Amino acid sequence: MDVKKTVDFLTELAANNNRDWFQNNKKAYDAIKDSMLKFLGGIIPEIARFDPEIHSVNPDDCIFRIYRDVRFSNDKSPYKTHIGAFISKTGRKGNSPGYYIHIEPGQSFLAGGLYMPPPELLKAVRDEIYFNTGEFKAIISQPEFLDYFGKLDDFDKLSRPPKGYAADWPDIDLLKYKSYVVTHNLTEERLFAADFMDHSLRVFRTLLPLNNFLQKARNNSE
Repeated sequence: MDVKKTVDFLTELAANNNRDWFQNNKKAYDAIKDSMLKFLGGIIPEIARFDPEIHSVNPDDCIFRIYRDVRFSNDKSPYKTHIGAFISKTGRKGNSPGYYIHIEPGQSFLAGGLYMPPPELLKAVRDEIYFNTGEFKAIISQPEFLDYFGKLDDFDKLSRPPKGYAADWPDIDLLKYKSYVVTHNLTEERLFAADFMDHSLRVFRTLLPLNNFLQKARNNSE
């Protein structure tokens, strides 16, 4: 992937977020989309070496559309100012844990886990944590995990314990998340480095135990 060209295009798009500009620069967008798809075509088989769940996923099923859904938003800008892809056994859909790549000027990151699962799956994840607390805490306290991610993202978290669980349970805070997601922020130096794919694979390999734990909960909910 030509990351520098991708970032340059997205920077221009952010300054000219309108249909006329986009249509005049559609070939440039098609080129960065193709570049991202080639990157996905290269990284998916490498991830499958340590996570066989995603061995057959198609890059086209992972990449997100550039077009924004503005129906319920005050911001009517028609295009996203980032390009992203979620790699899981069901691609970007299907509520499977996976690996996310987000390229955006000044705000690029790698992430993964399970984002905003439906209620029955969220309940299954909470039960899995409740009954296997030691295993879960061991995963999120590994030194390499902490180095890359720090902690679970708490952007959307309950202020009170979820229904069905005792408020005085010692690890109740672990059940308050609505998403079980972690993020690794990328500097431009890291993003533009020749070993960006290798770095991404190291980050995603570190994420694997969390995804395996979440997948086990998903399997139990089916």
